Amino acid sequence: MKALRKYVDKIKPNFVEGGKFSYLQSVFEGFETFLFVPNDTAKSGVHIHDSIDSKRIMSFVVIALMPALLFGMYNVGYQNALAAGQLASTSFVEMFVFGLLAVLPKIIVSYVVGLGIEFIWAQWKHEEIQEGYLVSGIIIPMIVPVNCPLWMLALACAFAVIIGKEIFGGTGMNIFNPALIARAFLFFSYPTKMSGDTVWVADDTIFGMGHQLADGTTAATPLAAGVENLDVTNAVIGLIPGSIGETSVIAIALGAIILLWTGVASWKTMVSVFVGGAATAALFHGLGMSDLCVCEHLVLGGFCFGAVFMATDPVTSCRTETGKYIYGFLIGAVAITVRVMNPGYPEGMMLAILLMNMFASTIDYYVVNANINKRAKRAIINKEDKIWQN
Repeated sequence: MKALRKYVDKIKPNFVEGGKFSYLQSVFEGFETFLFVPNDTAKSGVHIHDSIDSKRIMSFVVIALMPALLFGMYNVGYQNALAAGQLASTSFVEMFVFGLLAVLPKIIVSYVVGLGIEFIWAQWKHEEIQEGYLVSGIIIPMIVPVNCPLWMLALACAFAVIIGKEIFGGTGMNIFNPALIARAFLFFSYPTKMSGDTVWVADDTIFGMGHQLADGTTAATPLAAGVENLDVTNAVIGLIPGSIGETSVIAIALGAIILLWTGVASWKTMVSVFVGGAATAALFHGLGMSDLCVCEHLVLGGFCFGAVFMATDPVTSCRTETGKYIYGFLIGAVAITVRVMNPGYPEGMMLAILLMNMFASTIDYYVVNANINKRAKRAIINKEDKIWQN
């Protein structure tokens, strides 16, 4: 690492103002800060000294996503072998490698397109390259079907970065979760590629591995298919068709533990999502409007993944402590309501989070105002007490 540090310091003068490559200063700074932690500190004014920064936060989230991503790769191969009727003759390694080769191109496309636009945008605006897309770039491939074409994924990533983030001012300024913006773009622009019975299981062999599925083979997600053959145990483990990173409750729970242990995510938001979802699911089930019970609603679809990794996004969620409870509860309630009340769209987490992203600042505004009014009344009462005592 010392040799690499010396080399970076040696070429750095070429990229600063006055150097022959000064027009690439933002790109160079992006690579330098990716390789090494910056040692810049504030020189004046009020500031806080802390070891945490946006890069470290993003790194924790990426680490927390690893269990769901790795299991998702295995599940892609598992579902392919299961649909082809050759589960017994396919080894664990073959399933995982098949899934790896199916998912890896999506991750590469996501990062190349998204980070490419981030670099170009930063260079054009003469700003530092932000680290926000490090998380979005891995989440986007995890919340799409395995059969999502790469060109569609590239369009969605470009739309998410430009329309979902940069036009608002970049990382920290966006009001909508960029990953969900990408999924919403795909869902409403190419609905046949994002829903139906044939998009959740890979239907081609990859580099000679895996199994070619027979024509007409289908594999519906449990939410779309109903509850006739639902196995809750497989749903918790994750051995069901679905988006790449959303099927395994256990893997998502491991990620939740990492996020909570590192203090990156708010447990108040996370728990409130499940409370809101459970309460609403119990209400609909009690009224006879939903065949799924509470636990089935919570373990299926993108509910757990959305509650852990997207509802807790510190940029687009509520900042006040009371607001986090309200925000999370409404996400869970809206998600289940969409599932039950709209038969044509059995998954509601995406729409619920995007809707509440829009109202997060409003919730915080009223929470802060309520607190101010409460303190103002308390101050008036204390003042009157002092006058009375005198």
